[in-house]
Amino acid sequence: MNSIEKSLDKIADIILHIDEASLTSLWDKYKAEVEQFSRSAKWEKAVIIFSIINAVRAKNAIFNENIKKKNSANQKKSPPEYSKEKHYLKLVK
Repeated sequence: MNSIEKSLDKIADIILHIDEASLTSLWDKYKAEVEQFSRSAKWEKAVIIFSIINAVRAKNAIFNENIKKKNSANQKKSPPEYSKEKHYLKLVK
């Protein structure tokens, strides 16, 4: 892993420890800054921050969707709950 990759890896570790709610609370602020283009380092940083916020939101959405799919698949594989009215076992002669 080269130094750029190491730096990005460290940045990713830091970002992953920030909760989505804290980032989402800043979304409107940085969206507004990005919409007001200027040739400045401040605007460039705002674009990066806005992109990071969106990346975390997308990562969490993908993660939650996959967990939901996995849980649904596991529930379909398990037998239905036992009830007095209907049995899932059949008598075979």
